[in-house]
Amino acid sequence: MNDPSRCPACGARNDCALADPRTVDRPCWCYGVSIDPTILEALPDELRNAACLCPRCAGVDEQLKAPPRPTP
Repeated sequence: MNDPSRCPACGARNDCALADPRTVDRPCWCYGVSIDPTILEALPDELRNAACLCPRCAGVDEQLKAPPRPTP
């Protein structure tokens, strides 16, 4: 059974705001990053679209640590 709060690649918590009823009304961390499509394509078909990747598996740790860009 798929757990939407776990990364399908490594099993760690994915911190998906949409998978947590307490934060479902907030934007998820993934909305503010750019995930390389080759990372998603490398997942086996049965893991794609099953649950969100964690920031580490999505390869976006550095993007999440960067200060937010000012909006024009």
